Amino acid sequence: MTRKRIIILVSIAAVLGAGIFMLAGKRAPKAAMAEQAKPSLTVTTESPDMRNWPQSLTASGNIQASQEAVIGAEVSGLRLAELYANVGDSVKKGQVLARFTDEMTALDLEQQHAAADEARARFVQAAAKAESSQKLKDSGMISTLDNIQNQSAAQIAQAQLKAAEARVKAQKLRLAYTQVRAPDDGIISSRTATVGSVIQTGNEMFRYIRRNQLEWRAEIPEAPLHRVKVGQKVNLRVTQGEAVSGKVSRISPVVDVQSRNGSVYVDLNGTKGLKTGMFAQGEFELGRTGALTVAQSALVVRDGYSYVFKVGADDRVAQIKVTAGRRLEGRIEIVEGLAEDTQIVTAGAGFLSDGDLVRVAKEEKRAVKKSNPGKA
Repeated sequence: MTRKRIIILVSIAAVLGAGIFMLAGKRAPKAAMAEQAKPSLTVTTESPDMRNWPQSLTASGNIQASQEAVIGAEVSGLRLAELYANVGDSVKKGQVLARFTDEMTALDLEQQHAAADEARARFVQAAAKAESSQKLKDSGMISTLDNIQNQSAAQIAQAQLKAAEARVKAQKLRLAYTQVRAPDDGIISSRTATVGSVIQTGNEMFRYIRRNQLEWRAEIPEAPLHRVKVGQKVNLRVTQGEAVSGKVSRISPVVDVQSRNGSVYVDLNGTKGLKTGMFAQGEFELGRTGALTVAQSALVVRDGYSYVFKVGADDRVAQIKVTAGRRLEGRIEIVEGLAEDTQIVTAGAGFLSDGDLVRVAKEEKRAVKKSNPGKA
């Protein structure tokens, strides 16, 4: 073999080796790409659904008595002898809450009775004299002047009798006022009276919540205040988590110049377990509006933002930033960022990243819905 042939054979071998190396290099990325192209997760998808959802306004405020009445003393100068009610007691209309000493008042009533009896006797005597005087005057036996005097005396006696009877009624009323009674059904909220004290007329003894009726006073900013109307339904949740329903009874015509809030008063349907002063949050039902909704599992929150994952024609997902709104019945309203005909991942969204290849479960694929906004 000549030197020239050897060089030719070596060159051919080198070219063949380079070709083999290049083919191996091309096959390696293809194998890696094939390995990477495997779906990372099997997911289910659906399109957003348009629903007719209630629109609400959230507010907060305190629970207070609808009517808190003051029960005071109606007599003065008497010592308080007994107290029959305390804070938290439920009372009925006419129930005795307290009693003043009544010995002197009873004696005064007896004196007034005696004075009335005396006045009645004088009136009977004067009336008989006036009747006789009239007959004598008609027969000409006494003068007209004497008859007028007798008639006037009878009228004065009658007026004195009426005054005496009125004093008897007043004294009876004063005696009745020695017993302090509840003017209506309710529950005692405070008591300031003390046994043994001498209380003046009008001084407060008790406070009570009439008929145990409570209301919620909500503070609402002036901007949405005009949307609240008398008669609207309200759903409340108090601090212990109990739900209470109510209805708007009245709206204050004044907006606070400092807070720029207006007061709305809500009558509560149930008061069991509620106390005045409790804090509560409530939602005013303002009507119903259409809402583009997705399943709650489709929404992913990352770094304080909300996202859904759109499935493309190549089965790769794209992360879409959206704005969430109302939540109801396991679904979430999407206010902004999502079209109605978009196929999004519903199950498994929390494990995905932007650009991931997925396998869509065939039995879960759904067609785009043409929903009626008026459908509940």
